[in-house]
Amino acid sequence: LSKARTQKKKMEHRGVCSSVHDCLNVLSKVTGGHEVQTSNSTNQCIITGKIIIQQSHGQSAPGKSASIQLYSGTKFDPNTRKGKLSEKAYLKNGKSNKHDGTRITTYEIKFFVEPDFGIPGAFVMKNQHKHKFFLQSATLQIPDDQIIHFNCNSWVYPIDKTKTDRLFFSNTSYLPNQTPNALVELRKEELISLRGDGTGERKEWERIYDYDYYNDLGNPDKGLQHVRPVLGGSELYPYPRRGRTGRPPSQTDPLTESRPETINLDIYVPPDERFSPKKLSEFIGNSIKATVHFVIPAAKSLLQENTSHFESFDEMRNLFTSNRNQVMQGWVKEKLKNMVPDELLKKITHAIKENPTKFPLPQVTAENEFAWKDDEEFGRQMLAGINPAVIKRLKEFPPKSRNGDMSLIKESDIANNLDGLTLAKAMNQWRIFVLDYHDNLMPFLNKINKKGVCAYASRTLLFLRNDATLKPVAIELSLPSSSSGKESKVFLPSPQGTEAALWQLAKAHVAVNDSGYHQLISHWLRTHAIVEPFIIATRRQLSVMHPIHRLLDPHFKDTMHINALARSILINSGGILEKTLFTGEISMELSSELYKDWRFDEQSLPMDLVKRGMALTDSEKPSGVQLLFEDYPYGADALDIWVAIKTWVTNFCTVFYPNDDSVKSDYEIQAWWSEIRNVGHGDKRNEKWCNMTTCSDLMEALTTLIWTASALHAAVNFGQYGYAGYPPNRPTMCRKFIPKEGTQEFAEFLRDPDKYYLKMLPERFEMTLSVALIEVLSRHISDEVYLGQQPSLEYWTDNQQIRQMFKQFDEDLQEVEKKILERNRDPKLKNRWGPAKIPYKLLYPDTSNVGSRGGLTGKGIPNSISI
Repeated sequence: LSKARTQKKKMEHRGVCSSVHDCLNVLSKVTGGHEVQTSNSTNQCIITGKIIIQQSHGQSAPGKSASIQLYSGTKFDPNTRKGKLSEKAYLKNGKSNKHDGTRITTYEIKFFVEPDFGIPGAFVMKNQHKHKFFLQSATLQIPDDQIIHFNCNSWVYPIDKTKTDRLFFSNTSYLPNQTPNALVELRKEELISLRGDGTGERKEWERIYDYDYYNDLGNPDKGLQHVRPVLGGSELYPYPRRGRTGRPPSQTDPLTESRPETINLDIYVPPDERFSPKKLSEFIGNSIKATVHFVIPAAKSLLQENTSHFESFDEMRNLFTSNRNQVMQGWVKEKLKNMVPDELLKKITHAIKENPTKFPLPQVTAENEFAWKDDEEFGRQMLAGINPAVIKRLKEFPPKSRNGDMSLIKESDIANNLDGLTLAKAMNQWRIFVLDYHDNLMPFLNKINKKGVCAYASRTLLFLRNDATLKPVAIELSLPSSSSGKESKVFLPSPQGTEAALWQLAKAHVAVNDSGYHQLISHWLRTHAIVEPFIIATRRQLSVMHPIHRLLDPHFKDTMHINALARSILINSGGILEKTLFTGEISMELSSELYKDWRFDEQSLPMDLVKRGMALTDSEKPSGVQLLFEDYPYGADALDIWVAIKTWVTNFCTVFYPNDDSVKSDYEIQAWWSEIRNVGHGDKRNEKWCNMTTCSDLMEALTTLIWTASALHAAVNFGQYGYAGYPPNRPTMCRKFIPKEGTQEFAEFLRDPDKYYLKMLPERFEMTLSVALIEVLSRHISDEVYLGQQPSLEYWTDNQQIRQMFKQFDEDLQEVEKKILERNRDPKLKNRWGPAKIPYKLLYPDTSNVGSRGGLTGKGIPNSISI
């Protein structure tokens, strides 16, 4: 009998079924054939499991307060119309360890099930503990040593709050019509629960995804100066939808959602979209350190000095080179007490003490202090800076507005600056380019130019030289005029003297236009805001078992949370962008106006390049296009990334969709696409969208979405500190117009052009606040996962073919890395470095780096918009 028990334990350990028949056979052998009595309770199989849970600091493990029941994925219970349900098993005897300050507890667990239970396809967890916990993963071992993985990564809240158990599916993917019968009802119920009923204010623990307008930007209860239009749902102010929080309306305006009295960093988003506690404390800690370093000294200087402006470029460089006290000052800590929970405040304080942050000189001024003044560098940043997807080839001269008004730039203005070519030849050779903000800004300048802001609508012409560098040849600055409708002046480059100094002022005003467009349109609208409706639709319409949900999930991590934080402190009335950008109070109104020109199909990289005249269609190229000239750093690297993503997406989709009919018959995909078009981007429902009836439609849409959430966002975000961290290079507003000859201001300008330039820039406090913001936005967070990486591939999918394809995707991206490094070593490609000596690495995947993350690296493509 002792031998029999030992053998039985070995069988259990291997997950072998210990049925009555098995036991009798074993016992018969070891007892020489003697009869052995067994009870019916042994007529069961054992499934062993491992559950991994993360806990917040200071909170106890759930232990026996948490239980799990398995659902069979193969055996159908006709009474419940779901898979067979096991008895409960409880978490006991967990083993804990700490990793990066987070306590991780692993539980071994056993389930006793009937011999015909089948293969588990899902489980439900009940948390009767007093605290929430983060369920990282679960692994089950069944007879025949088969392993089943559950990639959970989700918060499990106490049952007394949720009133329902938490359901998790295994990592096996099924199209809707291929779902095992035992899981069909569970699949439907889960999706229905995630949609909610559209009523009530959301509670922290509610996993509900619903849409709302941007009706939370204003705060009319604080006065008329905080009234902002509702964006979305109207022809006047179209906009993508955001996630709904259900806060009650304000007391003053029933259409506007009320706002908390103080900034609330603990804002609602569905639990699975929240930052990890570690990331949230790191993000807020970085924000505080940047504020302490840049903003507080500037605020103090306002009290101690007579001037609110920087007096010299050397003084501005001292922002970065001087030693500053990194200790969190008392009044900052007091403010934070009302903004974040006590537990999070402790983590932030600890993070600041343990990890002092260094603020290096921004790259644009590190190697060559005045490279930013160089015309070649000015042009290069339109191809390799942080806003490289706006410049266009000029198709007719002179440039013309949408209303038919002609530019005042004449052929004679630029004829002597085309390196010996006539204008006609330069146009025929596709060598004239334009950065044009004229039509976007002219209708808004009367609203913008208040409270000391001085902004023009700019139009800049550039000439492509033989070495592929861009030479600016003319800048037109325009203002509305009550008498003539418009007042414009053209500025031309000059090597020295007064004209050269005026040219620098004109370039600064162009940079202001470009900075505002970059933050509001290229960055916020075309990545953050555009992607959020896709996330909501994916959660509401695609089951977690759906292969496309599994494909997209890594590219949605933390985006809804960072967007919610942005609405709370960045883009709201009185927020940081209103304080630092020249567009001020009409910033989001302008963003809405330019959303009118947005079309999803034109967000495809090849189509965008062709539309802007920066590439030609070429069916023989993997990307389908050929760049107009090779030395376009953003374009060249972006196309390589695009091809790698599209190859991966195409390979993935062919596993699940053998033909077009399989896309048409996928009712979850059809509902997903319909909801994106008609609800999430409902204000654009009548514009051109693909019909989502072919494999090609699906692959193109998914490639565009993944490209936008990963590479495009990386290209416009993580280089901000390197270029805009030094405000003279990319000022965000001007406090003076260009002085007119014969005026007192012109005399002041002539006395000291550099000092006038600095006085034209934002005031000291505004400028340092802007630097602090972009430092935080440019800093990679330590828990980011980059394109081509998965923290645990076996948990993500059980499909070996998909795993191999993903490894190929990783290898393809590493080949892209090699190409980028080769380009950066090629001396003929002058735009890869430029006068400022900044190698173009904003689209360097950094996939091969599996070590530590974080910091101002200026490279790396995170999977998602998470900062």
